[in-house]
Amino acid sequence: MNNSESLAWFKSSYSGAEGGQCIEVAASAGAVHVRDSKDVARPALHVSRDAWAGFVGLASAE
Repeated sequence: MNNSESLAWFKSSYSGAEGGQCIEVAASAGAVHVRDSKDVARPALHVSRDAWAGFVGLASAE
């Protein structure tokens, strides 16, 4: 498992500067990591790249 501090975290371009309900995402060789942007000290969720691709595909479907 990767140390979350060494990952390159980013927020969606849809996230506003005012904060609120945002998540941050980082990719590593074997997984995609997701965390709460308001509480980055909490453990991140780790999912496979395939699971993340499926989630994004469903979330962006019209």
